Amino acid sequence: MRFLSALVALAALTSPTLATDAKLPNVVFVLADDVGYGDLGCYGSTKVKTPNLDALAKAGARFTDAHSPAAVCTPTRYAIMTGQYAWRHAPGSRILSGLAPLSIKPDTLTVPALLKERGYATAAVGKWHLGLGEKETDYNGEIKPGAREVGFDYSFLIPATGDRTPCVYVENGRVVNYDPKDPIRVSYTKKVGDEPTGKENPELLTVQKPSYGHDMTIVNGVSRIGWMTGGKAARWKDEDMADDITKKAVAFIEKSKDKPFFLYFATHDAHVPRVPHPRFKGKSEHGLRGDCIQELDWCVGEIVAALEKHKLTENTLIVFTSDNGGVMDDGYVDGTATDKSGHKCNGALRGFKGGLYEGGHRVPFIAKWPGKVAAGATSDALICHVDLLNTVAALTGKPLPKGAGPDSFDASAALLQGKSGRESLVHQSGNPNALAIRKGDWKYIPNDAAKKKAAPELYNLKDDPAETKNRAATEPERAKELADLLKSIRENPASRK
Repeated sequence: MRFLSALVALAALTSPTLATDAKLPNVVFVLADDVGYGDLGCYGSTKVKTPNLDALAKAGARFTDAHSPAAVCTPTRYAIMTGQYAWRHAPGSRILSGLAPLSIKPDTLTVPALLKERGYATAAVGKWHLGLGEKETDYNGEIKPGAREVGFDYSFLIPATGDRTPCVYVENGRVVNYDPKDPIRVSYTKKVGDEPTGKENPELLTVQKPSYGHDMTIVNGVSRIGWMTGGKAARWKDEDMADDITKKAVAFIEKSKDKPFFLYFATHDAHVPRVPHPRFKGKSEHGLRGDCIQELDWCVGEIVAALEKHKLTENTLIVFTSDNGGVMDDGYVDGTATDKSGHKCNGALRGFKGGLYEGGHRVPFIAKWPGKVAAGATSDALICHVDLLNTVAALTGKPLPKGAGPDSFDASAALLQGKSGRESLVHQSGNPNALAIRKGDWKYIPNDAAKKKAAPELYNLKDDPAETKNRAATEPERAKELADLLKSIRENPASRK
């Protein structure tokens, strides 16, 4: 690991006296959607401009070996909140529909619940995709359990994803602009109502046509996954989504400025459907996908500006990362699949969202905390989003109780002191049964979940970050060591003692 600036003396911050002897830090966790390792200027992009994120990296630390807990969204979000690998808990282990019940048990110690115990105001703003309700979600009344039942004081949510019904916001457990005279019905098994669909009425698609799937109810000229009828007054406008969630996030900062707060800000960009606001459309050199990333960069700039306005910057840890690696064609014909700009969403890494190669889960990760995180630093510490729970526990002087966050390690030394991170890490693909294991420089993919059992793969990521040379046959003892480690972690309820 190399740090480009002198490291700050931080002994006081890593001692148990932090909670009593220092002001508790605000924590802003920005989770982008489908933004890959090569999508930001500070990670090498030349076709997509990200001045606000580049400035964040310049004022803080940029991590080069950070990973999402899974290569798809719901499992990553579950692991972030709970400190538990999602493949251990079936309800949170796969991509959820817009009707799935809450995947987190309400009595689970989560990041917001822990921080509430320390006196924090807590908010979730943006994409949720962790399920809502006890059974199949009913959007026609109070929706619970939800974000409030797992520790958030305030929530303004995109229930699932932009390409899934229902296309409504849920604020504090109720649909925004709900009209009881126009009840909402949603199904993922059969058509409800008589609204046009992408499959039956492709001539009505005015924004994007699907490349595969995504051919059910049309909302705002875009056909979605799932059928929906009703709720017309409540439906979002895709091009306004970034503005809508950013305004809510900024309002929460302003309201909470006089006490410590935790803001979980989960953007929709650059997930499909990619419908940037007109002021961003055509501004990048990477088509609509690049435009959405530049819109995301603006959102981050607004959050930073709100912190600066209220003089909160010095005592705020702000983290930016992504829920999984990048992907080009993800279900709509929006020009990304045929993009000729030369932009590579995951840089030189192999693979994309959903897979076990590095492009599926190695993601940008930037941390800024003036005077605490060394400015202009670059770190190769192995870290993972599942570590958030134990890390904020350490930063606020509240150790995790026994059994909580079974896979969450304290990454505060990596963030604050430039020290090494994890020794090992389990990677999940879109399939909770398809896992890989990382230890040190080595990564092992058993391929035991394939229908036709493929040969195992072993890579030395220090020498071969693009995973081009499978060394399983020439390093059988190393392969066995990692296979045994993965088996042990799978069979035990926790990877952290």
